Amino acid sequence: MGLIENRFEKNIVVTTADYFINWARRSSLWPVTMGLACCAIEMMAAGASRFDIARFGAEVFRPSPRQADLLIVAGTMTYKMADRVKLIYQQMPEPKYVIAMGACGCSGGAFVKNSSSVVQGADLIVPVDVYIPGCPPRPEGLFEGLMRLQDIIKKKTIAKVKKD
Repeated sequence: MGLIENRFEKNIVVTTADYFINWARRSSLWPVTMGLACCAIEMMAAGASRFDIARFGAEVFRPSPRQADLLIVAGTMTYKMADRVKLIYQQMPEPKYVIAMGACGCSGGAFVKNSSSVVQGADLIVPVDVYIPGCPPRPEGLFEGLMRLQDIIKKKTIAKVKKD
């Protein structure tokens, strides 16, 4: 939790603050550098000059989870890697977001039926915000997922949530 989240009631000042805070958050997503399998090649291609992920404000792939706010689970996650993925997620500061990329990241993919070491989706390990299907998904699919994540961030508020 941040310093100002859930401290204000909804009003015009908070709504304006929400707009600017969410604009800054969605316009500067910093993904952590982590690729698990073949989907990571497509993720790297999205950062190259042909596709240019910089248009979406996510061009700064950070080497440390403490400097990132987006975790892209790109590819097959085994149970051996699941602990490391969870640790990376826990080390990220709030607010943090997760994208599951590829059939393996979403549901275990083609390997889950004949293998006891493959996790049946990243959502069993970390909470996933956006799923990007495909084997492997094209860089355009990653861009679509980033735009869906930006839509989710746009609707967030710092106002105190009243519990009924």
